[in-house]
Amino acid sequence: MNTMTEVATQNTIISTNPATGEKLGELACATPEEVHDAVRRARQAQPAWQALAVAERVAVLKRFQRKLSEQREQVAMLISREAGKPTVEALTTEILVVLDAAEFCIRTAHGFLRDEPLPHANLAMKTKRGKLVREPYGVIGIIAPWNYPFSLPATETLAALVTGNAVVLKPSEMTPLVALELQKLLYTAGLDPSLMQVVIGAGPVGGALLESDIDKVIFTGSVATGKRVGEAAARRLLPAVLELGGKDPMIVLEDADLEVASSGAVWASMMNAGQTCLSIERCYVQRSVYEKFVELCRQKIGKLRVGEGIGSEVEMGPLIHERQLRTVENQVNDAVARGARLLAGGRRMSELGPNFYAPTLLADVTQDMLIMREETFGPALPVAAFDTDDDAVALANDSEFGLAASVWTGNRKRGEAIAARIKAGTVMINDAISGFGIAEAPHGGFKQSGIG
Repeated sequence: MNTMTEVATQNTIISTNPATGEKLGELACATPEEVHDAVRRARQAQPAWQALAVAERVAVLKRFQRKLSEQREQVAMLISREAGKPTVEALTTEILVVLDAAEFCIRTAHGFLRDEPLPHANLAMKTKRGKLVREPYGVIGIIAPWNYPFSLPATETLAALVTGNAVVLKPSEMTPLVALELQKLLYTAGLDPSLMQVVIGAGPVGGALLESDIDKVIFTGSVATGKRVGEAAARRLLPAVLELGGKDPMIVLEDADLEVASSGAVWASMMNAGQTCLSIERCYVQRSVYEKFVELCRQKIGKLRVGEGIGSEVEMGPLIHERQLRTVENQVNDAVARGARLLAGGRRMSELGPNFYAPTLLADVTQDMLIMREETFGPALPVAAFDTDDDAVALANDSEFGLAASVWTGNRKRGEAIAARIKAGTVMINDAISGFGIAEAPHGGFKQSGIG
C-alpha cells in the first residue's frame, strides 16, 4: 500500500500521512444528492447573511482570526501530518498567510462594499446620477488542492464570506481533515453552519458540485482538470476562476548577488518539496557566472535536511504520494538521458519512506527536456546558461505557462526592464513565491496557468 489518500470503498476515502503511511482517518464520501442538498442549504441561509451589516460579518472573521492564532500550533501539526510539509513551513506558508488574509478582509471590507458614485461627462445625461453597487454572487463552490490545503481554501472562503456569499468547499481527497478543521474554526467563530459546508470525496463529488445550483466556481489544480471544469462551467455560463499551475522561470543576471540568488533558487524550488505552483521550475543563469552559481546551489542543496516534518529540524518533507514521485523521477531521468549533468539527488530516499525524493540539481538542461516543458511539482532545480538579456526573456517566455517569474540582479532598472517583457501574472525582482503571501496583491497568470 502506498501512502497517498486511498479509496477504501466507493463510498469512503482514507487520509494517510504521506511521510509514514499512518492512517489518519476514514471519511464517507458525499453522494450527489448530499452535494445538492448542501448547496440548497447554503442558498437558503445566504440572504440573511447578506442582509447583515458588514460589521457583523467582519466580527465573525475577527473571531476566526483570534481562534486560529490561538490554535496555530495544532492546526500546523495537522497540516504537517496530512500534507507532509514541515511544521514550521505550515506555520509560515499556511497559517500566517490566512491570518494576513483575514486581516485584509477585516480592514478593507467596508470600503470595498460601500456604494461608489459614478460621475460622468455625457452632456446628454447631465441630470442623471448613478452609483456602483457590489452585491454577492450567492453560493460559491470551491474545489481546492492538496498542496496548500489550508491557506488556499481559507483565503478564498474568507473573501467570499465577508462579501456576503455562502461557500460549499470540496477539498482534495488527499487532505480532507485540514478542510474540516477550517470548517470547525469558522463554526466556533459563530458562523451559521449552512454558510460554509465541506463535501468530501474525489472527482465525482467535484463534478456534482459543478452540476449543482452554485453561482460561481473557484478551482485550483491541474490544467487537464481545469479544462474540464471550464468546459462544464461554460455550458452553464457559470463564472469561473481557474488557477492551474506554472513553470516559473528564474533569471539570474551576471550582476546579481550570487549568494542571495542561489539561496533563493534552492528555497523556491524545494519549499513544500517543490509542490507549489509558484515554485522555481526553470533557472536561467548568465554564462559568465553560471558555474559559480551552480556550485553554490550544489553546496546548499547538499545541506538540506529531509524527513518527516513534525516536531523536527527537517527542511523538506515527502511528496504527497507515489504517483507524484514518479512524475519527478521520470522528468529527471529524461533530462539525464538527454545530456543534463546530475549534480545532486536524482534518487528515491526509500530509507526515509516510500514518498521521499532527494533534492535534485540538474545543470546544462535544454528546452527540449521534459523537466523544462512540463510542470514538475517536485524537488528538482534545472539550470541552463544564457548569454544576453534578450536570450533570457525568450527562454522565460518559451512555455505554455505564465503564472510567475523572477529576475535577480544588482541593477533594479535593468531587472524591471526585463520583468516588463516576461509574460507572467507576477514578476518579482530578487525574490520569488512571496508575492502570494501579500493579501493586497492579485494572484493569477496567463496562458495555461489559468483565468480569473
